[in-house]
Amino acid sequence: MVLIGHRPQVQARVAMPGAARAPIGQGRSRGPRPRSAPVYAAPGLTEREIAVLEVWLVCDSKMEVGARLHIALGTVNTHLTRIRDKYSRVGRAAPTKAALVARALQDGIVALDDL
Repeated sequence: MVLIGHRPQVQARVAMPGAARAPIGQGRSRGPRPRSAPVYAAPGLTEREIAVLEVWLVCDSKMEVGARLHIALGTVNTHLTRIRDKYSRVGRAAPTKAALVARALQDGIVALDDL
């Protein structure tokens, strides 16, 4: 929740009297710190589930996924249900297509240029 007009409190750093300070360029960083890549729990998707997920993310309908992969609509739904269940079991719920896009990006299944 974002509060309009609310500013997070910033705690000022105050040097203690007599505390030594590192000279500029020694022990002080300039600019933002490099971010480490987040590590996500792997859902353990099968190769077929990954294939269905990849096609689902670029298609407009489940019927189109079925047509591209030569499988029935029910099979598409079963795969997507299992994919969502696996993500939920590792604490990374993906109840919507948008959430599945986010999970696929996080896991390196697709790249932004693929979408």
